[in-house]
Amino acid sequence: MKADPEPPEREMAATVREIRASVQRHSTRFEKAIPLIASENLLSPYAKELLISDFHSRYAEGLPGERYYEGNEEVDRVERTCLELARRLFRCSFADVRPISGTVANLAVLKALAEPGDPVGTARLADGAHISSASFGAFGLRGVKPVYYAWDEERMTLDVPKTRAILREARPKLCLFGLSLFLFPIPIEELRPTLEEIGAHGWYDAAHVLGLIAGGEFQDPLHEGCEVISASTHKTLPGPQHGLLLGETRDPDVERRLRSAAFPGVTSNHHLHTMAALAVSLAEHIAFGRDYARQVVANARALGQALYERGFDVLAPGLGFTRSHTIAVRVVREGGGEAVARSLAEAGIITNKNLLPGDSSPKRPGGIRIGTPEVTRVGMREPEMVRIAELLDALLHKGRPPAEVRADGERLKADHTALRFCFGAGEAAYRFYDLVGRDPGS
Repeated sequence: MKADPEPPEREMAATVREIRASVQRHSTRFEKAIPLIASENLLSPYAKELLISDFHSRYAEGLPGERYYEGNEEVDRVERTCLELARRLFRCSFADVRPISGTVANLAVLKALAEPGDPVGTARLADGAHISSASFGAFGLRGVKPVYYAWDEERMTLDVPKTRAILREARPKLCLFGLSLFLFPIPIEELRPTLEEIGAHGWYDAAHVLGLIAGGEFQDPLHEGCEVISASTHKTLPGPQHGLLLGETRDPDVERRLRSAAFPGVTSNHHLHTMAALAVSLAEHIAFGRDYARQVVANARALGQALYERGFDVLAPGLGFTRSHTIAVRVVREGGGEAVARSLAEAGIITNKNLLPGDSSPKRPGGIRIGTPEVTRVGMREPEMVRIAELLDALLHKGRPPAEVRADGERLKADHTALRFCFGAGEAAYRFYDLVGRDPGS
């Protein structure tokens, strides 16, 4: 006799239980790990609480005071505050917080300032560009033709004389500056006369360095020659996963086109809960961002130096390795980027494989990318960077077993699991919030 099927409530309760358990295991893993992903960070408790607020359930298409839905009076207040904070933090006249990610913000700029078939300047992926500037990313979706800059591998930035010549010959309508492997400022001021000469809009993708720019520790693109910044908001700016447009232009038509591109161009509802969390994060960065940005860069330079002293091929040693949150390490001698990133993860050190200049395969690159935003967020400083370098050396050069290295890393991390540089400092950084307090099957 065939058994009666399990009731769907019981089956789905088990599924929910499994999902929750996976997320809890993930939180525990990162609480114990050494997280060195350059594009990741941690939210403050005041920003995080807004992600599960009623804002999550609502729509607010349009601009504050000009909505297509009723009931948005408080949303309008929060968004106006968010816009005011963004303009204050970045000393600019234009802001739009409706893009829901950095790539969506990039699409908005492309929609606003370029047409299909237009030439658009960018770096190559192997030189550190983000995938949205590739033919299989946002550039391809918009149908623009990339014009590739010349690259100075030793200085890990654009080769200015050669790039000038490329721009004068190709005459792109829009020039994108900004990288995914972002070690040093881009020489925008040096290229500014050429942009003006050919009539190109300067555009800066600040996703990785947004918090450093706001903290006064990198460059200031809007006052060096770019009209618009696009960015995500969760890397060196420790906010939610959202997007942002900023601008400083004398042309009101550029602002109009950017607003129209943000909505209705590339977004409908703009995730009000993350917009609210972003507002809190911007306020916190005004209060704490300068100290945080300074320590992020100091930690990256200290980690680069400590790895270099232990025989690692850290790029740009003559320039102090970095002026940002990121260092790049060529690990061909250690087995290549993919193998090294996997070995480090097994030992509880989270990095990512990364293309470096001269690499041809994104799946088998010769390097890894290491970043300091998250370890700084939980209070690590230069002495801890030396200890992290010792862990990498022990695993990759001295052959210590991953389990032993992981245990040493967990002892180091045990003293650094609370948030810093925010309101609510001292709260647990990796806490799983059990809101219901009972099993889904009960």
